[in-house]
Amino acid sequence: MNFSSDTAAPAHPSVLEAMMRANAGPAPSYGADKITARVRTQLARVFETEDFDFWITPSGTAANALALACFCPPIASVICHQEAHIQMDERGAVEFFTGGGRLHLLPGEGAKISFDVFKDYLDEFDPSFVHGTPPAVLSLTNLTECGTAYTPDEVARFARRAKGGGLAVHMDGARFGNALVHTGASPAEMSWKAGVDVLTLGLTKTGALSCDIIILFGAAKAKGKELRARAKRAGHMPAKMRFLAAQAEAMLEGGLWLGLSAHANAMAQKLAAVFREDGIELAFDVQGNEVFALLDPHDIDKLQEDGAAFYAEWPGGSSRFVCSWATAEAEIDAVRETLKRAMRK
Repeated sequence: MNFSSDTAAPAHPSVLEAMMRANAGPAPSYGADKITARVRTQLARVFETEDFDFWITPSGTAANALALACFCPPIASVICHQEAHIQMDERGAVEFFTGGGRLHLLPGEGAKISFDVFKDYLDEFDPSFVHGTPPAVLSLTNLTECGTAYTPDEVARFARRAKGGGLAVHMDGARFGNALVHTGASPAEMSWKAGVDVLTLGLTKTGALSCDIIILFGAAKAKGKELRARAKRAGHMPAKMRFLAAQAEAMLEGGLWLGLSAHANAMAQKLAAVFREDGIELAFDVQGNEVFALLDPHDIDKLQEDGAAFYAEWPGGSSRFVCSWATAEAEIDAVRETLKRAMRK
Protein backbone atom coordinates (compact mmCIF):
# COMPACT_ATOMS: atom_id res chain seq x y z
CA MET A 1 0.00 0.00 0.00
CA ASN A 2 2.48 2.58 -1.15
CA PHE A 3 0.68 5.81 -1.96
CA SER A 4 3.51 8.12 -0.91
CA SER A 5 4.22 9.50 -4.38
CA ASP A 6 4.36 8.52 -8.02
CA THR A 7 8.10 9.19 -7.76
CA ALA A 8 8.28 6.18 -5.44
CA ALA A 9 7.04 3.90 -8.22
CA PRO A 10 9.51 1.83 -10.21
CA ALA A 11 10.43 2.76 -13.76
CA HIS A 12 8.32 1.05 -16.39
CA PRO A 13 10.05 -1.99 -17.94
CA SER A 14 9.85 -0.42 -21.41
CA VAL A 15 11.95 2.47 -20.15
CA LEU A 16 14.65 0.20 -18.76
CA GLU A 17 14.68 -1.87 -21.94
CA ALA A 18 15.08 1.28 -24.02
CA MET A 19 18.02 2.39 -21.90
CA MET A 20 19.68 -0.98 -22.35
CA ARG A 21 19.29 -0.66 -26.12
CA ALA A 22 20.79 2.83 -25.94
CA ASN A 23 23.80 1.33 -24.19
CA ALA A 24 24.94 -0.56 -27.30
CA GLY A 25 28.12 1.09 -28.52
CA PRO A 26 29.18 4.74 -28.66
CA ALA A 27 27.01 7.70 -29.64
CA PRO A 28 27.53 11.47 -30.03
CA SER A 29 27.36 13.51 -26.84
CA TYR A 30 25.17 16.33 -25.52
CA GLY A 31 22.01 15.53 -27.45
CA ALA A 32 23.56 15.07 -30.89
CA ASP A 33 22.63 11.36 -30.92
CA LYS A 34 20.04 9.64 -33.09
CA ILE A 35 17.72 8.82 -30.19
CA THR A 36 17.35 12.48 -29.24
CA ALA A 37 16.63 13.26 -32.90
CA ARG A 38 13.89 10.63 -32.90
CA VAL A 39 12.38 12.16 -29.76
CA ARG A 40 12.02 15.44 -31.63
CA THR A 41 10.02 13.62 -34.30
CA GLN A 42 7.85 12.06 -31.62
CA LEU A 43 7.22 15.38 -29.88
CA ALA A 44 6.25 16.98 -33.20
CA ARG A 45 3.67 14.25 -33.72
CA VAL A 46 2.36 14.30 -30.14
CA PHE A 47 2.04 18.11 -30.03
CA GLU A 48 0.96 18.50 -33.65
CA THR A 49 3.60 21.08 -34.52
CA GLU A 50 7.13 21.43 -35.86
CA ASP A 51 7.40 24.92 -34.42
CA PHE A 52 9.22 24.16 -31.18
CA ASP A 53 12.55 23.50 -29.50
CA PHE A 54 13.24 21.23 -26.54
CA TRP A 55 15.74 20.14 -23.95
CA ILE A 56 15.68 17.05 -21.73
CA THR A 57 16.53 17.27 -18.03
CA PRO A 58 16.77 14.64 -15.29
CA SER A 59 14.32 16.35 -12.90
CA GLY A 60 11.22 18.49 -12.74
CA THR A 61 12.92 21.05 -10.54
CA ALA A 62 15.70 21.54 -13.11
CA ALA A 63 13.14 21.75 -15.90
CA ASN A 64 11.02 24.37 -14.12
CA ALA A 65 13.94 26.49 -12.95
CA LEU A 66 15.75 26.46 -16.30
CA ALA A 67 12.58 27.19 -18.24
CA LEU A 68 11.50 30.08 -16.04
CA ALA A 69 15.01 31.56 -15.94
CA CYS A 70 14.79 32.06 -19.70
CA PHE A 71 11.73 34.28 -19.33
CA CYS A 72 12.13 35.99 -15.95
CA PRO A 73 14.98 38.49 -15.52
CA PRO A 74 16.52 39.08 -12.06
CA ILE A 75 14.46 42.25 -11.54
CA ALA A 76 11.07 40.64 -12.31
CA SER A 77 8.75 38.00 -10.90
CA VAL A 78 6.92 34.79 -11.72
CA ILE A 79 3.24 34.70 -10.80
CA CYS A 80 2.17 31.32 -9.41
CA HIS A 81 -0.24 29.80 -6.93
CA GLN A 82 0.75 30.08 -3.30
CA GLU A 83 0.86 26.27 -3.09
CA ALA A 84 2.65 25.70 -6.41
CA HIS A 85 5.47 23.20 -6.46
CA ILE A 86 7.97 25.89 -7.49
CA GLN A 87 7.06 27.71 -4.28
CA MET A 88 6.59 24.89 -1.77
CA ASP A 89 8.97 22.15 -2.88
CA GLU A 90 11.86 23.42 -4.99
CA ARG A 91 14.02 25.15 -2.38
CA GLY A 92 14.16 28.52 -4.11
CA ALA A 93 15.43 27.02 -7.37
CA VAL A 94 13.58 29.56 -9.51
CA GLU A 95 15.02 32.46 -7.55
CA PHE A 96 18.48 30.89 -7.77
CA PHE A 97 18.38 30.11 -11.50
CA THR A 98 16.93 33.53 -12.40
CA GLY A 99 19.64 35.24 -10.38
CA GLY A 100 17.21 37.08 -8.15
CA GLY A 101 13.76 36.90 -9.73
CA ARG A 102 11.02 36.41 -7.15
CA LEU A 103 7.77 34.47 -6.98
CA HIS A 104 4.55 36.42 -6.63
CA LEU A 105 2.02 34.17 -4.92
CA LEU A 106 -1.72 34.24 -5.61
CA PRO A 107 -4.54 32.30 -3.92
CA GLY A 108 -7.27 30.10 -5.36
CA GLU A 109 -9.33 27.04 -4.47
CA GLY A 110 -7.83 23.62 -5.08
CA ALA A 111 -4.41 25.15 -5.85
CA LYS A 112 -5.82 26.72 -9.03
CA ILE A 113 -5.12 30.45 -9.27
CA SER A 114 -8.25 32.57 -8.95
CA PHE A 115 -8.66 34.22 -12.34
CA ASP A 116 -10.32 37.26 -10.81
CA VAL A 117 -7.45 37.76 -8.36
CA PHE A 118 -4.95 37.33 -11.20
CA LYS A 119 -6.79 39.78 -13.43
CA ASP A 120 -7.13 42.35 -10.66
CA TYR A 121 -3.43 42.11 -9.86
CA LEU A 122 -2.42 42.79 -13.46
CA ASP A 123 -5.02 45.54 -13.84
CA GLU A 124 -3.76 47.33 -10.73
CA PHE A 125 -0.01 46.84 -11.17
CA ASP A 126 1.76 50.00 -12.30
CA PRO A 127 4.86 49.09 -14.35
CA SER A 128 6.16 52.64 -14.02
CA PHE A 129 6.34 52.28 -10.23
CA VAL A 130 10.06 51.63 -9.78
CA HIS A 131 9.62 50.26 -6.26
CA GLY A 132 7.44 47.34 -7.41
CA THR A 133 8.60 44.04 -8.91
CA PRO A 134 7.03 43.66 -12.36
CA PRO A 135 5.64 40.26 -13.35
CA ALA A 136 7.30 38.59 -16.34
CA VAL A 137 5.82 35.09 -16.35
CA LEU A 138 2.63 33.34 -15.35
CA SER A 139 3.21 29.76 -14.18
CA LEU A 140 0.29 27.32 -14.08
CA THR A 141 0.58 23.82 -12.65
CA ASN A 142 -1.37 21.00 -14.30
CA LEU A 143 -2.21 18.86 -12.34
CA THR A 144 -2.10 21.24 -9.40
CA GLU A 145 -0.68 20.45 -5.98
CA CYS A 146 -4.23 19.52 -4.90
CA GLY A 147 -4.67 17.11 -7.79
CA THR A 148 -7.05 19.40 -9.66
CA ALA A 149 -6.87 20.13 -13.38
CA TYR A 150 -7.06 23.27 -15.47
CA THR A 151 -9.08 22.75 -18.65
CA PRO A 152 -7.74 24.06 -21.98
CA ASP A 153 -10.36 26.83 -21.89
CA GLU A 154 -9.18 27.90 -18.45
CA VAL A 155 -5.55 27.87 -19.57
CA ALA A 156 -6.44 29.93 -22.64
CA ARG A 157 -8.31 32.48 -20.52
CA PHE A 158 -5.28 32.94 -18.25
CA ALA A 159 -2.92 33.04 -21.24
CA ARG A 160 -4.89 35.74 -23.03
CA ARG A 161 -4.82 38.02 -19.99
CA ALA A 162 -1.15 37.24 -19.30
CA LYS A 163 -0.07 38.03 -22.84
CA GLY A 164 -2.16 41.16 -22.77
CA GLY A 165 0.10 42.27 -19.94
CA GLY A 166 3.29 41.23 -21.73
CA LEU A 167 3.82 38.05 -19.69
CA ALA A 168 5.08 34.71 -20.95
CA VAL A 169 3.11 31.60 -19.95
CA HIS A 170 4.75 28.55 -18.37
CA MET A 171 3.08 25.29 -17.49
CA ASP A 172 4.51 22.95 -14.88
CA GLY A 173 3.39 19.64 -16.34
CA ALA A 174 4.91 17.21 -13.84
CA ARG A 175 1.59 15.33 -14.07
CA PHE A 176 0.62 16.64 -17.50
CA GLY A 177 -0.50 13.22 -18.73
CA ASN A 178 -2.87 12.81 -15.79
CA ALA A 179 -4.43 16.20 -16.57
CA LEU A 180 -4.86 15.26 -20.23
CA VAL A 181 -6.55 11.98 -19.40
CA HIS A 182 -8.97 13.67 -17.00
CA THR A 183 -9.92 16.54 -19.30
CA GLY A 184 -9.87 14.57 -22.55
CA ALA A 185 -7.70 17.28 -24.11
CA SER A 186 -4.91 16.65 -26.56
CA PRO A 187 -1.35 17.69 -25.70
CA ALA A 188 -1.59 20.50 -28.25
CA GLU A 189 -4.93 21.75 -26.90
CA MET A 190 -3.54 21.93 -23.37
CA SER A 191 -0.30 23.64 -24.37
CA TRP A 192 0.55 25.85 -27.33
CA LYS A 193 -2.97 26.02 -28.73
CA ALA A 194 -4.09 27.41 -25.35
CA GLY A 195 -1.28 29.99 -25.32
CA VAL A 196 1.42 28.17 -23.33
CA ASP A 197 4.90 29.35 -24.34
CA VAL A 198 6.97 26.83 -22.41
CA LEU A 199 5.91 23.47 -21.00
CA THR A 200 7.88 21.29 -18.63
CA LEU A 201 6.61 17.87 -19.66
CA GLY A 202 7.00 15.50 -16.74
CA LEU A 203 7.63 11.85 -17.55
CA THR A 204 9.39 10.87 -14.33
CA LYS A 205 6.19 10.69 -12.26
CA THR A 206 4.44 8.96 -15.14
CA GLY A 207 6.80 6.00 -15.35
CA ALA A 208 10.23 7.10 -16.53
CA LEU A 209 13.39 6.72 -14.48
CA SER A 210 14.45 10.37 -14.58
CA CYS A 211 13.20 12.42 -17.51
CA ASP A 212 11.46 15.80 -17.79
CA ILE A 213 11.37 17.75 -21.05
CA ILE A 214 11.37 21.53 -21.51
CA ILE A 215 9.41 22.40 -24.66
CA LEU A 216 9.54 25.91 -26.14
CA PHE A 217 6.62 26.59 -28.47
CA GLY A 218 6.37 29.06 -31.34
CA ALA A 219 8.23 32.33 -30.86
CA ALA A 220 9.53 31.06 -27.51
CA LYS A 221 11.81 28.64 -29.35
CA ALA A 222 14.10 31.65 -29.87
CA LYS A 223 15.10 31.00 -26.25
CA GLY A 224 16.58 27.65 -27.25
CA LYS A 225 20.17 28.84 -27.42
CA GLU A 226 19.87 30.58 -24.05
CA LEU A 227 18.24 27.49 -22.56
CA ARG A 228 21.19 25.34 -23.59
CA ALA A 229 23.68 27.88 -22.24
CA ARG A 230 21.83 27.98 -18.91
CA ALA A 231 21.65 24.20 -18.82
CA LYS A 232 25.39 23.92 -19.38
CA ARG A 233 26.17 26.52 -16.75
CA ALA A 234 23.87 24.84 -14.23
CA GLY A 235 25.31 21.38 -14.82
CA HIS A 236 22.25 20.12 -16.66
CA MET A 237 23.78 19.28 -20.02
CA PRO A 238 24.17 15.49 -19.71
CA ALA A 239 27.09 14.21 -21.76
CA LYS A 240 25.23 10.97 -22.43
CA MET A 241 21.89 12.56 -23.28
CA ARG A 242 20.89 9.42 -25.19
CA PHE A 243 19.95 7.72 -21.91
CA LEU A 244 17.49 10.49 -21.05
CA ALA A 245 16.22 10.52 -24.63
CA ALA A 246 15.76 6.74 -24.56
CA GLN A 247 13.38 7.13 -21.64
CA ALA A 248 11.40 9.78 -23.48
CA GLU A 249 11.28 7.69 -26.63
CA ALA A 250 9.93 4.68 -24.75
CA MET A 251 7.31 6.74 -22.90
CA LEU A 252 6.06 8.53 -26.01
CA GLU A 253 6.07 5.44 -28.22
CA GLY A 254 2.53 4.28 -28.87
CA GLY A 255 1.15 6.71 -26.27
CA LEU A 256 2.55 4.66 -23.39
CA TRP A 257 2.74 7.77 -21.16
CA LEU A 258 -0.97 8.43 -21.58
CA GLY A 259 -1.86 4.79 -20.98
CA LEU A 260 0.12 4.79 -17.74
CA SER A 261 -1.50 8.07 -16.71
CA ALA A 262 -4.93 6.60 -17.40
CA HIS A 263 -4.19 3.61 -15.17
CA ALA A 264 -2.99 5.85 -12.34
CA ASN A 265 -6.11 8.02 -12.66
CA ALA A 266 -8.36 4.96 -12.65
CA MET A 267 -6.71 3.61 -9.51
CA ALA A 268 -7.21 6.99 -7.82
CA GLN A 269 -10.92 6.85 -8.63
CA LYS A 270 -11.14 3.37 -7.14
CA LEU A 271 -9.34 4.51 -4.01
CA ALA A 272 -11.63 7.53 -3.70
CA ALA A 273 -14.62 5.20 -3.92
CA VAL A 274 -13.23 3.16 -1.02
CA PHE A 275 -13.00 6.27 1.15
CA ARG A 276 -16.53 7.31 0.22
CA GLU A 277 -17.83 3.83 1.06
CA ASP A 278 -16.41 4.33 4.53
CA GLY A 279 -18.03 7.74 4.89
CA ILE A 280 -14.72 9.57 4.57
CA GLU A 281 -14.92 12.94 2.85
CA LEU A 282 -12.47 14.14 0.24
CA ALA A 283 -10.90 17.58 0.38
CA PHE A 284 -10.88 17.97 -3.43
CA ASP A 285 -12.46 16.36 -6.46
CA VAL A 286 -10.31 13.57 -7.84
CA GLN A 287 -9.21 14.87 -11.24
CA GLY A 288 -6.04 12.90 -11.69
CA ASN A 289 -4.00 10.35 -9.79
CA GLU A 290 -4.12 11.96 -6.32
CA VAL A 291 -6.67 11.54 -3.55
CA PHE A 292 -6.87 13.92 -0.59
CA ALA A 293 -8.87 12.24 2.18
CA LEU A 294 -10.05 13.86 5.40
CA LEU A 295 -9.07 11.01 7.70
CA ASP A 296 -9.45 11.02 11.46
CA PRO A 297 -6.39 10.14 13.58
CA HIS A 298 -7.74 6.63 14.27
CA ASP A 299 -7.91 5.76 10.56
CA ILE A 300 -4.49 7.26 9.93
CA ASP A 301 -2.99 5.14 12.70
CA LYS A 302 -4.64 1.93 11.47
CA LEU A 303 -3.55 2.46 7.88
CA GLN A 304 0.02 3.18 8.90
CA GLU A 305 0.06 0.19 11.27
CA ASP A 306 -0.94 -2.00 8.32
CA GLY A 307 1.93 -0.62 6.26
CA ALA A 308 0.22 2.03 4.15
CA ALA A 309 2.56 4.79 2.98
CA PHE A 310 1.02 8.23 2.37
CA TYR A 311 1.37 11.83 3.48
CA ALA A 312 -0.73 11.87 6.64
CA GLU A 313 -0.57 15.63 7.14
CA TRP A 314 -0.97 17.55 3.89
CA PRO A 315 -1.40 21.34 4.04
CA GLY A 316 -5.06 22.07 4.67
CA GLY A 317 -5.68 19.10 6.95
CA SER A 318 -6.12 16.23 4.49
CA SER A 319 -4.01 13.13 3.87
CA ARG A 320 -2.54 12.70 0.38
CA PHE A 321 -2.60 9.38 -1.48
CA VAL A 322 -0.90 9.17 -4.87
CA CYS A 323 -1.50 6.37 -7.36
CA SER A 324 0.94 5.47 -10.11
CA TRP A 325 1.23 3.28 -13.17
CA ALA A 326 2.29 0.46 -10.83
CA THR A 327 -0.60 0.76 -8.34
CA ALA A 328 -2.43 -2.56 -8.16
CA GLU A 329 -6.06 -3.17 -7.29
CA ALA A 330 -4.84 -5.39 -4.46
CA GLU A 331 -3.45 -2.27 -2.78
CA ILE A 332 -6.84 -0.59 -3.04
CA ASP A 333 -8.49 -3.69 -1.60
CA ALA A 334 -6.02 -3.66 1.28
CA VAL A 335 -7.02 -0.10 2.15
CA ARG A 336 -10.67 -1.16 2.15
CA GLU A 337 -9.98 -4.06 4.50
CA THR A 338 -7.97 -1.91 6.90
CA LEU A 339 -10.73 0.66 7.08
CA LYS A 340 -13.34 -2.06 7.66
CA ARG A 341 -11.33 -3.49 10.53
CA ALA A 342 -10.86 -0.03 11.96
CA MET A 343 -14.62 0.48 11.99
CA ARG A 344 -15.26 -2.85 13.70
CA LYS A 345 -12.86 -1.93 16.47
